Amino acid sequence: MGIHVGSSSGLSTSDPEDEYVRSIALFATLLCACIVVGHLLEKTRWINQSVTALLIGLATGCIILLTSGGKNSRILEFQEEFFFMYLLPPIIFNAGFQVKKKQFFRNFMTITLFGAIGTLISFAIISYGATLLFPKLDIGYLEIKDYLALGAIFSATDSVCALQVLNQEETPLLYSLVFGEGVVNDATSVVLFNAITNYDLNNMNATEVLTFAYSFLTLFVLSTLLGVFVGLLCSFIIRTLYFGRHSTDREIALMMLMAYLSYITAEMFELSGILTVFFCGIVMSHYAWHNITLNSQVTTKHTFATMSYISEVFIFLYVGMDSLDIEKWRFIEDSPGKSFSASGILVGLIMVGRAAFVFPLSLLSNFIRKNRNEKIKIKQQVTVWWAGLMRGAVSVALAYKKFTGSGQTIQPANALLITSTITVVLFSTVVFGLLTKPIIRWLLPDETDPSTPNSSSSMPLLQNGQGHGHGHDPDHEEDGNENRPSLKRRQNMVHQYWRKFDDAFMRPVFGGRGFVSQATGTRDMGVIH
Repeated sequence: MGIHVGSSSGLSTSDPEDEYVRSIALFATLLCACIVVGHLLEKTRWINQSVTALLIGLATGCIILLTSGGKNSRILEFQEEFFFMYLLPPIIFNAGFQVKKKQFFRNFMTITLFGAIGTLISFAIISYGATLLFPKLDIGYLEIKDYLALGAIFSATDSVCALQVLNQEETPLLYSLVFGEGVVNDATSVVLFNAITNYDLNNMNATEVLTFAYSFLTLFVLSTLLGVFVGLLCSFIIRTLYFGRHSTDREIALMMLMAYLSYITAEMFELSGILTVFFCGIVMSHYAWHNITLNSQVTTKHTFATMSYISEVFIFLYVGMDSLDIEKWRFIEDSPGKSFSASGILVGLIMVGRAAFVFPLSLLSNFIRKNRNEKIKIKQQVTVWWAGLMRGAVSVALAYKKFTGSGQTIQPANALLITSTITVVLFSTVVFGLLTKPIIRWLLPDETDPSTPNSSSSMPLLQNGQGHGHGHDPDHEEDGNENRPSLKRRQNMVHQYWRKFDDAFMRPVFGGRGFVSQATGTRDMGVIH
């Protein structure tokens, strides 16, 4: 599984299996502590769940480092594949499953500009800046592929902190932009990173560049189509066979397994698992979710949200402990200033790179938008810029994948880049994360509601209410508002044509809100709308 007990963790016994059990128990205890402390600090002005888990991880790492005689700081040790295969999929799927689809697709063009084009701009600035400035630090020889990999690694944002503060009902535009950009950004960064590591960049020419661009776009399209296909297949199976008449466990299990299957299949065919599982979540929430029983609807909502929440806490807790890994810091003990200088350069490039696309692309988006109420105001632009400055687990996992071999740092230059990545993640998460709440409340005092706790910090655009007979329907409130003239006027032609096509062809086959089940003759499998 790519996970094992860290050596010399301070928990060693004569029996390795007993040591493993003790380590798992201690890590589970720390996860519980993160949840409890995060709950107690829910209404604080400064701390959020991500920062809480990171700080608890740092404190635990310090204790283990002392008890092990300075040999290790981790309870468990896992490779980056564990993150991509087991921790990232539930986070991304839940994001797609809980998203307000109408708001997301209404701003899809702007989200794509920020998430795809913006990431490419940030990637270019970070890579070019590192190429110019890093040689002056004399950190050792780095290939052009290393500089480009740094650009991809630090283009991956972590906007969880900002999403924990924004009120999705008061700022639907801002929420959809920050959240949607984050998903597309992660997918773009991972695709860029994989392309950089797989292509021979020493013999690049115009033909190779065009081939690279074509492969990049093809991968995006195929990944999206695969996610849609798996989601539709799951919806059709559940609607046709109706597992709920015998066992609700089966329909829940089928949704969970097919969601994970979409991610694994994409990775198997070297596509973007992030995009695939995200759009699989959107399709399942639109069709499959309406084909299961009411009990299963409530269960799937909380199951997917809980898996996502635990995965995020696990990631930040581990990053906090792993940041004190003595093996990585030993390589730079003679020149710690170089590591911190490299970290400072990277933070500066991140800020410049993000500003270079947020403000120009916001102007472009405002020029395209005809409705004044949907234009991105300057304070909202600053908020979007700030929300994307934090770096998290995706950056750490990509850095480990590029600059370590078999889980161990093999070159001093690589060790410096690993420690610099850890420093940037710690600084951006703690410092930027601590300042996120006061800054957003200062910029948008009328659009944030500190008195309303967020029921799940890892579920942007989530409908928090139980539904008063509706269960959890991410689009129910939005669809219910369609009769209001002000919103009806804002519907674009694409959405109108899609609704006609969806009602005439898709929902009768794959199910959906308001359509009669072929298996039972009931609407929405017992859900009252």
